[in-house]
Amino acid sequence: MPWKELRPMSQKLEFVEKAIVPGANVSALCRDFGISRQTAHKWLRRYRDQGYLGLVEKSRRPASSPLATAEDVVVSIIELRSKHASWGPQKIAGVLARRLGPEAPSPTTVARVLRRLGKVKRRRPAARIWSVDGRPRIEVKASNDLWTIDFKGWWRALNGDKCEPLTVRDAFSRRVLAVALVPATTAAHVRRVLELLFRKHGLPSAIQSDNGSPFICSRSRGGLTVLSAWLVSLGIRIVRSRPGHPQDNGGHERMHRDLSELQLSPARSRRAQQRQCDRWMLDFNHVRPHDALGGKTPAELYRNSTRRSLSPLLPTYPPEWLTRRANKAGYVRINGDQVFVATALARQLIGLRQESELRWSARFFDVDLGMIEILPIDHAYLGGTVMETVTTVRPSERARERIPVSA
Repeated sequence: MPWKELRPMSQKLEFVEKAIVPGANVSALCRDFGISRQTAHKWLRRYRDQGYLGLVEKSRRPASSPLATAEDVVVSIIELRSKHASWGPQKIAGVLARRLGPEAPSPTTVARVLRRLGKVKRRRPAARIWSVDGRPRIEVKASNDLWTIDFKGWWRALNGDKCEPLTVRDAFSRRVLAVALVPATTAAHVRRVLELLFRKHGLPSAIQSDNGSPFICSRSRGGLTVLSAWLVSLGIRIVRSRPGHPQDNGGHERMHRDLSELQLSPARSRRAQQRQCDRWMLDFNHVRPHDALGGKTPAELYRNSTRRSLSPLLPTYPPEWLTRRANKAGYVRINGDQVFVATALARQLIGLRQESELRWSARFFDVDLGMIEILPIDHAYLGGTVMETVTTVRPSERARERIPVSA
């Protein structure tokens, strides 16, 4: 008699009524009904103890739950979380410990309650950080071997205009090449100042900056931004200071301290403040002798660069490398697969070397862009779009991106 043709209660009743008949073969009935002998004897025992009501299915929930949290404790947890949305399990447990004493829940219990009630927001995984391994070391032997660039802390003119100087300095001669009060700290304004300096003084071999925008983006491949990618394309090496280490650019910070004297008597407007900055720069470069320069002024030591061209260079990669131009969104094609590299590298030529069947090394000039690993299409359609899984790999980390491909 197949089980699926009867309701569970009907099967129980029929089985019990046949099994209580004197001389009934319980083992044979078990085979006919497709149940174990343990189940059969359990039904018969309940029938003898409670009659037909004993055959009603009972809840399997345990009589007690030692690990269950008391209702009043759960209410207290929710009340504290509602009043203080930024409090985590550790802080909530600490407050309840003072209030409830030994009955207070542990931080683990608080976290479990919050998670079960949907009061915990899942954080996005930490993004990849393209950091600096150690202190930058570059040998400076002549003018334009290294320029340093940074924004000095801002102040306001008497009319309320914001004055935030962009400063550029030659590391060898200490000459301050620019103190420009730009309208905003964007890549476009910084590039405009640098283009004027390049036309006037020529191009340096390297430029050192901190890790702030618009010079560096630690979440972009190679730490490149649109501005730094443009500098690299001109053949200028990018030197990065370590995060939180202003001493890596100590000479520039010392110059900023001298420049701070202008904040003591702000001008009436930003335009007037720019004139004072120009006057300060003239005095710093041409009048004030520097002990580190043997009593000479920076202008006496500085010489313009012989590199004058502002035309971007074409990167040359070894013969075994592929060269691909990124589109306007920063994607390149590898064997028909569209892979995101970096927005900052839009329309730039990228070098790719195949390391294995689906893994590629990437470079932009001499800047290491890490490893790219392409995984097969998973054939999942999301909103009419096929999603191709692309994994980008660095020596010490992996991160997964999903790249849309036209269906």
